Amino acid sequence: MSLVPYAAARALLFNLDPELAHELTIASISRLQATPARCAWSQTRVDDPVTLAGLTFPNRVGLAAGLDKNGECVDGFGAMGFGSVEVGTVTPKAQPGNPKPRLFRLPPASALINRMGFNNEGLDAFVANVKRSRRFREGGGILGLNIGKNAATPIERATDDYLACLDAVYPHADYVAINISSPNTKNLRALQGDEALDALLSALQSRRLELAAAQGRAVPLFVKIAPDLDEAQVGLIAQALARNRIDGVIATNTTIARDAVKGLAHANEAGGLSGAPVFASSNRVISQLRAALGKRYPIIGVGGVMSGADAKAKIAAGADIVQIYTGLIYRGPALANEVARALARTT
Repeated sequence: MSLVPYAAARALLFNLDPELAHELTIASISRLQATPARCAWSQTRVDDPVTLAGLTFPNRVGLAAGLDKNGECVDGFGAMGFGSVEVGTVTPKAQPGNPKPRLFRLPPASALINRMGFNNEGLDAFVANVKRSRRFREGGGILGLNIGKNAATPIERATDDYLACLDAVYPHADYVAINISSPNTKNLRALQGDEALDALLSALQSRRLELAAAQGRAVPLFVKIAPDLDEAQVGLIAQALARNRIDGVIATNTTIARDAVKGLAHANEAGGLSGAPVFASSNRVISQLRAALGKRYPIIGVGGVMSGADAKAKIAAGADIVQIYTGLIYRGPALANEVARALARTT
């Protein structure tokens, strides 16, 4: 059980610039995660195992990518009771991301807007950080590594970046997430188009088979998609996933829609909107994916999970497990166990 009430920590953090608060949090967790001080945020993990894409997840709640871009805090976040932790997005080369300010809170809507732009320290630093993490995975936690392309890489050469990332992270991942849906890297979402997606997934699947043969282990591939897709687009993506034998899908990333936050401070900032306002559109995409892909295809549901009830609705929409990010910012570590308990009672 966490020793520090999150309400007190949140009051302090929300008085700071959002990105500064984020940086201080990551630095603190990174520094303290291997010390007894981790008890300040630790939660007992709910035991509710589920098998997905050949992996046994200890429970059905995970941390979404984006919070720990450089993989610095795998053990620290794992101590919050998550069954899985996904870190990244990492790109082949280090890059600063978009100009600041680029992260905004919308408290009345329990939401965030970010246009970070895949800011990260690059593959070498990322892999080194991941290799240093041990406690979470030794305890049975599932680690996902999320990969993307550099902003300076032309969209026509995007596959080169994804292949470079896959080569580097494959030996250290329980699964690899392919991020083609961030709205903050120019033209990235064009990779969700039919022909572009087929070309990318075919290349990644071919490389994955080579890596599996060479290393003697098959690492599942998941594709992360956007909520801003119509039913026809979702159907085409589902066909591409099945055609290229991709192991699962993560639905969804942030939204560029602003209807749910109209009139709020920062609502017109460019970037991806996350939190409660993306809940409905995420669930819609999940339902459409489930209808298109059948009962057994692995779907990770993410977007607007702010409570155990929200998580149950994600499962009802068709997800197998859920991830949280913005909910963690607003509710704190206790949310992971609340969600895990709520979902355990539905088995």
